[in-house]
Amino acid sequence: MPESPRHSVSVAGITVRGDGRILAVRRADNDTWEPPGGLLELDEQPQTGVVREVFEETRIKVDVRQLTGVYKNMTLGVVALVFRCKPTAGTERTSSESTAVEWLTPDEIRERMSGVFAVRVRDALDGNGPHVRSHDDKRLIPVGSRVRLDGSASGDA
Repeated sequence: MPESPRHSVSVAGITVRGDGRILAVRRADNDTWEPPGGLLELDEQPQTGVVREVFEETRIKVDVRQLTGVYKNMTLGVVALVFRCKPTAGTERTSSESTAVEWLTPDEIRERMSGVFAVRVRDALDGNGPHVRSHDDKRLIPVGSRVRLDGSASGDA
């Protein structure tokens, strides 16, 4: 009997300072800018995972405020839970997972992050969530579209 496809769950923190700047990392493995986050451990609650991941990657301690979105990477089978956070302590530093840690403006987020990550920041800032979105690792997939096994989207619902 063939094994069923598996999903993994990741968490990310959109950490916003009082001046409106957002915490971002440039990942060491692929040189892309993203909100800090990573895989949720099996025995870990989502909010605890966000606090751990943000701290591990940036050395910033956060208070998790609210779930702002659920995002599924249809190509990789990763479901990401994204939370808006408030920084509470710490000074940003890089880690083995990041080559840069910066507080970016919303305009800088749009310039540096790919669309599938920039939308997570936009969604966290708009206050209308939680949003539910799917993407193919590069582009958002319209609601009602199916993704073929080759990764392409179909408009047939």
